[in-house]
Amino acid sequence: MKNLHLQHSAAKQLCVAFTAALLLLGTPPAKSQTATPPKLTTSAENEAIALKATEYLLKVKSDWHIPGMALSIVKDGQIVFAKGFGVKDISKEGEGSQQVSENTLFQIGSVSKSFTALVMASLVDEGLVKWDDTVKKILPDLKLYDKWVEENLQVKDIMTHRMGLKGQMGTYIPNMGYSRDDVYRMIALMKPEYSFRGSYEYNNITFIIAEKIIEKLTGKSWEENVTERVFKPLGMSHSSLNGDAFRAASDVAVPHEFGYRLKKGVAGVFRDSTILKSKKFAEQTDSAAILPIYGEDQALHWLTVIGPAGSVNSTASDLAKYALFHLNNGVVYENGLKKQIVTRKSMDYLHRGVTITSQDSTRTTLYGHCWFVEQNNRYRLLFHTGTTWGFTTLVAFVPELNLGMAMVVNSEAPASPRYAIMRRVIDLYLLNSKGADIQTADLRDYNAEYLADWALSGRESALRQYKRSIMPKEEPKVKDSLPAIQERELAGVYDKGELFGKAIITFEDGQLYITAGPLGWKHKLQKRSPLSYTFSSDGHTFPLKFILKERRGKKIAKVKAIDIDFGYGEDFGEWKRIK
Repeated sequence: MKNLHLQHSAAKQLCVAFTAALLLLGTPPAKSQTATPPKLTTSAENEAIALKATEYLLKVKSDWHIPGMALSIVKDGQIVFAKGFGVKDISKEGEGSQQVSENTLFQIGSVSKSFTALVMASLVDEGLVKWDDTVKKILPDLKLYDKWVEENLQVKDIMTHRMGLKGQMGTYIPNMGYSRDDVYRMIALMKPEYSFRGSYEYNNITFIIAEKIIEKLTGKSWEENVTERVFKPLGMSHSSLNGDAFRAASDVAVPHEFGYRLKKGVAGVFRDSTILKSKKFAEQTDSAAILPIYGEDQALHWLTVIGPAGSVNSTASDLAKYALFHLNNGVVYENGLKKQIVTRKSMDYLHRGVTITSQDSTRTTLYGHCWFVEQNNRYRLLFHTGTTWGFTTLVAFVPELNLGMAMVVNSEAPASPRYAIMRRVIDLYLLNSKGADIQTADLRDYNAEYLADWALSGRESALRQYKRSIMPKEEPKVKDSLPAIQERELAGVYDKGELFGKAIITFEDGQLYITAGPLGWKHKLQKRSPLSYTFSSDGHTFPLKFILKERRGKKIAKVKAIDIDFGYGEDFGEWKRIK
């Protein structure tokens, strides 16, 4: 409550910065290529809406304890608002140069997928590929678990999450140091969970197939294609790609972990079900806790490998240009001249829903080529969210209102706070288009609804995880009651074949370590039970189990293999002990 006055004052100051934002961002001519709304929104109306939207944003930011974020809005062919709020790093709050601006760099996660789809659409325009082309004819080296799918997979299938793979399968393979080429070859090991084109299951690694097609057809890297075909023509001068570029940036946000803090002093529960031990920098509240992420835990290797599915780094100001480009159906303006970067036909294809993802009495949502397409009883909404280690993003646009927006957040809070702000901005412009008074209108409080739902489900989840963390670990039941095995006897060399390579486990000064993956990373093993361990690599925690040989008579128990869990049900088999 004590911050409400400060929030209101901050919102008032935006009117001063409002006109300056338009000049700094370099907007195209006011006329848009989309359907013209009943009337163009005036500057005064935009300022009034921006003020109301900012008041709501600050409330949402406070309720969800978001360290920093930025919002941009485009309307009627112009960027009408772009501003940052909060700090880049909660642990350095109060220090200079920590304020988030509209040009502060964030990771945008899965919004990157639409960039890859846009590049593919431009290749379709050039006649280099067709959406119905068979992938195998372009990439003869493609190997899939299901050979029929391998022979019949088409370009239009690889970016719409309907290839048959279980949702998110393969996502954590890069965290052990494997490359895009490694993951591309490993797709052949992944057994489908449902029939080809039979369902929607969100997946990242299939976009590596799209990357291979783009590179094969152009002779240039995916990074070069995104830069030349999207960043440069759209004037996205602050944007970059992959982990190294993010690490090298100067005006850059720090990612923050987000968890539910149980009441009565129990520490918050964070990624991988670990319990936060240190309270340093952790903001204690009734229900939320945040913690900055540094170093290896930022998973920048993963960011680079996941590439075409999630490695674009951008800003609120640049993403405003991106939203405007989609509203203008592939058009940019250069020196006052209209330039069609991607044809209207291809843009319509990208914006068309393919697979139903959800449906109820109020709305139907489909997934197209890297956009969710929601049709409700008031408007049609296209949007996509993004999440990486400690960052979340949202880009959305409503063609009928000629309205778009982008949000970047340096907290891995759920999508709910972003959705709440998005819905409020849409409601404000929708009411304004109908001539309603936005100052007196009784607006739906999406944030209150979403926060209540999260508080209930978050507490239940946190309690379950906390109870598991304090329960005594049961000794594993081993056939024929095998004798106990000493930790030093677990050391050895374990082999998983050409794709995965070897894992070397050593026993040094009373501690087990694992060295695995093509980059030779070495990590400490944390004991969970006599034969179960975990290790952290590039921000992700991998469970590992030692598998013993069956006892024969009175022989001593020996380890025959290890099993590393890559998550999401991957069963790649045992790493057999060879030494």
